[in-house]
Amino acid sequence: MLNRRTFTASSLAAIAFAGLARRSWAQTGEGSYRNEVPGYGDLAADPAGLLDLPPGFSYSVVSSAGEVMDDGYFAPESFDGMGCFPLDGRRVALVRNHELQAGMIGVGPTGGRPALIERLRGEPHYGRDAEGRPLPGGTSTIVYDLAGGRREQQYLSLAGTVVNCAGGSTPWGSWLSCEENTSRDGEVAQAHGWVFDVPARQRGLVRPVPLRGLGRYRHEAAAVDPDTGIVYLTEDRTDSLFYRFVPERPGELQGPGRLQALAIADLAGADTRNWEAATIAPRSRHAVRWIDMDEPESPQDDLRTRGHAAGAAIFARGEGIHRGEGDYYFCCTSGGVARLGQIFRYMPSPHEGHPGEDLEPGHLDLFVESTDPRVLDYADNVTVAPWGHLIVCEDRADGGPCHLKGVTPDGRLYTLARLNWDTELAGACFSPDGATMFLNVYRPGRTLAIRGPWRDVRAA
Repeated sequence: MLNRRTFTASSLAAIAFAGLARRSWAQTGEGSYRNEVPGYGDLAADPAGLLDLPPGFSYSVVSSAGEVMDDGYFAPESFDGMGCFPLDGRRVALVRNHELQAGMIGVGPTGGRPALIERLRGEPHYGRDAEGRPLPGGTSTIVYDLAGGRREQQYLSLAGTVVNCAGGSTPWGSWLSCEENTSRDGEVAQAHGWVFDVPARQRGLVRPVPLRGLGRYRHEAAAVDPDTGIVYLTEDRTDSLFYRFVPERPGELQGPGRLQALAIADLAGADTRNWEAATIAPRSRHAVRWIDMDEPESPQDDLRTRGHAAGAAIFARGEGIHRGEGDYYFCCTSGGVARLGQIFRYMPSPHEGHPGEDLEPGHLDLFVESTDPRVLDYADNVTVAPWGHLIVCEDRADGGPCHLKGVTPDGRLYTLARLNWDTELAGACFSPDGATMFLNVYRPGRTLAIRGPWRDVRAA
């Protein structure tokens, strides 16, 4: 059993280890990145040894894993995807994923404490492990005062799920939390691999309802079109597909609709990974078609293999996705000839999801394919900044320091930050006024608020 004292002690030990593991990278800073445009200039070393930022930028720690939250539960470990939602003129809600496996009860919201486990059993949660304990994954919500620069509240908002990796914000003010896991009945008390809708204004635990129409697979992230209600979805597998869910009624994701997979119109079963051959050239544009997926609940966890057999394109570990000015950018962590990562752009049809789409189809671009790990190494979570640039979190925790990258509208990259702990960056999102960027350090979990001269970026 892990009590409050040992939980905190173990977190502090992990922090110390992470700082030691990355000290050499902080001291050899310039060699870890290369900018294609100036961006904000060279990074300055962080005296605290956590996050190096350009001159004029600073961060504060909003939340740490293992803290006792306002509801009495622990802030769960493994901070991943996150969305920022306005509550009023000065406050926002941050809904944050926790990517915890079924066996990680000790670093989940109960900390493995019998009293908290029993309490959570009596509250809304989705699934349990073989011992009847609510599963440790889910989301927590932070209420943050932008004017005062401080956290007001922190509480658990989704419980009993597993491996909540990324997700996406909805136009109706909620967070789609995605399970990147397809555990079956017998391993845990419920099958997993779903998306859950978590309202940002929810106080306390939401009643978890899996959005079955969005499919059962290793979900990574989601983005919702505010006009059509179509949801675009990524899958984190080395042979993943790119999906969309077309609801019969926009905004009703629990209702009926069509789950479809993207195919390149003139290249059935295209392998966009470019591992064996450069099938998709950088900056090339391809008309697409969409393939209907039968049995989206996929009891055999075979959506991707069935879709590919029907002609759907395959991607190298689909990761974060975010809507730009009517188009959608999504990352593929290990894609490309050099296997360093790709960023695709999808431009919907004027008739997206409706009759006439085949006459004016949507298009897929290979927007970025990295050939240099110092420019981009394993693109993961992504957001779009208020000034129109992509902000990309790297996930190369096993091969060098992870960076936060900016990408200009013409596909050139610069470096915004370098993490000096041996883990990944995740969850980048902006406050509604664009003055604060929130960012997660994965493990030991930290949520940061970053401020600085955002508009001073140099793109040429």
